[in-house]
Amino acid sequence: MYSAYIHIPFCEHICHYCDFNKFFMQGQPVDEYLGMLEKEFELYRDRFPDMRLNTIFVGGGTPTALNERQLDALCSAIRKHLPLSENGEFTFEANPGDLTKEKLEVLSNYGVNRLSFGVQSFNNELLKKIGRSHEVEDVYRSINQARQAGFSNISIDLIYALPGQAMEDFSDTLKKAIELDLPHYSGYSLIVEPKTVFYNLLRKGKLNLPGEDQEAAMYEILIEQMEKSGLQQYEISNFSKPGFQSTHNLVYWNNDEYFGFGAGSHGYVNGIRYSNYGPLKKYMEPLGKGLLPIFEKHEVTDREKMEEEMFLGLRKRTGVSISHFKKKFSINPKELFQKQIEDLKSKGWVEEKNDSIRLTHQGLFLGNEVFQTFLI
Repeated sequence: MYSAYIHIPFCEHICHYCDFNKFFMQGQPVDEYLGMLEKEFELYRDRFPDMRLNTIFVGGGTPTALNERQLDALCSAIRKHLPLSENGEFTFEANPGDLTKEKLEVLSNYGVNRLSFGVQSFNNELLKKIGRSHEVEDVYRSINQARQAGFSNISIDLIYALPGQAMEDFSDTLKKAIELDLPHYSGYSLIVEPKTVFYNLLRKGKLNLPGEDQEAAMYEILIEQMEKSGLQQYEISNFSKPGFQSTHNLVYWNNDEYFGFGAGSHGYVNGIRYSNYGPLKKYMEPLGKGLLPIFEKHEVTDREKMEEEMFLGLRKRTGVSISHFKKKFSINPKELFQKQIEDLKSKGWVEEKNDSIRLTHQGLFLGNEVFQTFLI
């Protein structure tokens, strides 16, 4: 059973921290892109006639920046060519304020059953500072409309350690987010990536970011408040009510395989990791000739698969299952990575409990250092 990620690279507005493959929507060949995206679906369906998907995730960019007609065309193409299992998870990313009642109706009609809103903050001043186009009132209106349209599986993303953000502000954002009583939340610390507005400001010394200690304190309060509200931390940055974990994201952390459709998307199928061309013209040209728009491929070695199993699996709070690892690779991870695991245990960053190797509470704050240990 596979999963699929579908990339819609268009935005009405570009956020100051975003480094995803995206383009200002105005003047772009959106309809042509959607047509070529459908061709990509067809080409893969021809190559995988028995394809069955457990999850579909439509991200971006801003998928809900498409108008109702375009959204209908996209969903129709997905349903025509990508067979989703009966109880499969079908997620759309959404921007508060973009998702009208009419668009919600389109999504509902095609069986979309999960929405993920990019909220980021409940402070209008901060939202403006980070380049978001919505305001706090848009969040409440969009979530109310989604609920009225019958959507119950709703998630929101939050970002902390934003420029000039105080602890009190993040605590207030958390309080307001949790009061919405949603089944799923994601909380990420700001990462300043190259080729973003924030990166240029940082290089000029014009970006006032919280220090590492304050960032860690924000992460600590995120964990505390979520768990106090009955939301289980099931991955480093993700929290949910029981039964509402993101099935699609678990595909990545379980190191399972998935198709990547669209400009700049990445996939992992039959042991090969691949990425598509990012520029729209380069993505669409080969599809017009009946060819896949793959920019590069890498056949993952057995050693790399085992390394990935460790550092991706450790993101989950349940950690890496020793028995599952042995069944998958015919070797005990404690033997293969004995030195690394013992070193991490001695530092108090990982622990062994029952059948799993997992991060300790301290290890949660040092995830990147832990993961790098398994890259030899």
